Amino acid sequence: MNVIKMKDREELDKKVTSMPWYVEKFINYKLPDLSPSSLLEYVRDYETFFSWLLAEGLSTAGSVRDIPLEDLEKLHMESIDHYKMFLSSKKKGANSKTTISRKLSSLRSLFHYLSQIAEDENFYPLLKRNVMAKVEIKRTHKPKDTAAKLEGKLLQEEEILEFIDYIRNIYPQDVASNKQALYSYRLNRIRDVCIVSLILHSGLRVSEVVNLNVDDVDLKKKLVHVFRKGNNDESFKTPVYFRQEAVADLTMYLELRSGQYKPSKREKALFLAIANGKQEGERMTKRAIQEMVVKYAKRFGKPYLSVHKLRHSFATDYYLRNDLYKTQEQLGHASPETTQIYAHLTDRTMAAAIDKQRE
Repeated sequence: MNVIKMKDREELDKKVTSMPWYVEKFINYKLPDLSPSSLLEYVRDYETFFSWLLAEGLSTAGSVRDIPLEDLEKLHMESIDHYKMFLSSKKKGANSKTTISRKLSSLRSLFHYLSQIAEDENFYPLLKRNVMAKVEIKRTHKPKDTAAKLEGKLLQEEEILEFIDYIRNIYPQDVASNKQALYSYRLNRIRDVCIVSLILHSGLRVSEVVNLNVDDVDLKKKLVHVFRKGNNDESFKTPVYFRQEAVADLTMYLELRSGQYKPSKREKALFLAIANGKQEGERMTKRAIQEMVVKYAKRFGKPYLSVHKLRHSFATDYYLRNDLYKTQEQLGHASPETTQIYAHLTDRTMAAAIDKQRE
């Protein structure tokens, strides 16, 4: 199991113990099909919902864990409408329409399981009345809407190489007066260039980059092996190709990885960082990579850039030279509909392969 999934599984196991028994039953039912990360989001959504039930007096239970099924059966559509209102208008961190739809979808999955799949000892459904079956969850965004939001916020063609070159050569000039920033940069320059180059030449997700091990890299074949999102088969890693431009950066980083970061013999992670007060390098965190990209992006004059937008930048560039289905496979999208974002970002395709010269 990859690092992120292991941590999410640990947190999932802890949170489930504070949930009603029927939620734990649902999670166990879903565990073979969904990743711990996805199920953790489900449980967080249920935590919000059940806490709201108690706060509104819709359950007289003493705690979330004690909320009985009967309290769910008594819910009216009006209650669900009030819950939606609560999600959209709460003072701290009001939810977006997309988040609200996801939270309602999580609830609908639980209620469907309890009313249509799970049975009591007499073979009757655990939930006799399912109010969530009446709730219409509208689709909140389409590929063209997502594309519209991304318009002008991605690196376009030559900017991909310009951003990598900026990190490699120009950034130190911009922070020359900041000794601490300059020291950190010089210490991690080759690693940082390698990470950004790999994402911009492969379209990897940040979670996939975090979970990479040294043995996952095949420089000769120009590919890395990754655990793809949504794939629960822990025995299989998907090969993902990267462009020739990333080979030199990976080679340079691999040559200094052990000497620079001094990892323990058991540390298999590809990308390392040495935490304050420690002598040995350990696997970089998702947050560290995200903050690193934002740091360079701001100085580059594109403060809206993020790791995920680097992935989008690669995908748009790749789609210009390939078809929808090759792009879907390269990015690891479960559905071609998700990949259609890039069809809306550009209206032209090219038959050139990933390493052929740009026109």
